[in-house]
Amino acid sequence: MLEKLLGFAMVLTRISAFFLLLPVFGWKIVPVRIKVALVLLLAIFFSIIAPDQAGNPKQVSLLKAILLIANEAIYGFALGLVIVCIFSVIQLAGGIIEREMGLTMAQILDPLTGEETETLGSLLETIFIILFLSANGHHLFLLIISRSYEAFPAGSIPTISILASGIIKAGSVMFLASLRLAAPMLAAFLLLLVVLAVLARTVPEMDILFISMPLRVGLGLLMVPIFLPIISGFVAEFADWLGKLLPL
Repeated sequence: MLEKLLGFAMVLTRISAFFLLLPVFGWKIVPVRIKVALVLLLAIFFSIIAPDQAGNPKQVSLLKAILLIANEAIYGFALGLVIVCIFSVIQLAGGIIEREMGLTMAQILDPLTGEETETLGSLLETIFIILFLSANGHHLFLLIISRSYEAFPAGSIPTISILASGIIKAGSVMFLASLRLAAPMLAAFLLLLVVLAVLARTVPEMDILFISMPLRVGLGLLMVPIFLPIISGFVAEFADWLGKLLPL
């Protein structure tokens, strides 16, 4: 009985920590009751099928049991944090584009996360979520949990260096991938600045500052439809990045 309770507690801790940070399912828009029911259901399922390396619970002291549960929480948080970093690429790329458009002050309350966010970044993230879920991307999260128990069964201690390396690489990928996705838009804005600079030299009477703002906003809105296929391609790339970066 004690063995089952300890194993269930460790599985529940890892899954709870994972879903606490997990995009979409961990957001405030999802009711708490649904989150709790989903976590409990998955914990019961994986506690039955997942191997347990905690040993005989009669020989496990209270301190060791607490350390085992804390270890599961750290591992679950690490998995969730890597996914959050990769998931934030689209929103960060939208923020870069908005800064070029001059819309940094236009912020709204994101109904999904309950936090203030930029308008274009929120729009692109919503489109990415729709494409991600339509491609059964939520099944990927269940696959990650399943593979985590194959790599590190409940009660085993993953290497801290592996966890830290995965998180650091995910942070680097977040910035590099967002710049790469926003690169076509940045090239278009750079070309616009060159054109405005030429106009400023050839027509000194023209108020470049006055006409540059609507041109930048118009160019950004015109380029958004071109950006949508890039988001669609990133949905497939998302799974590849997780396979390379997750400490599994």
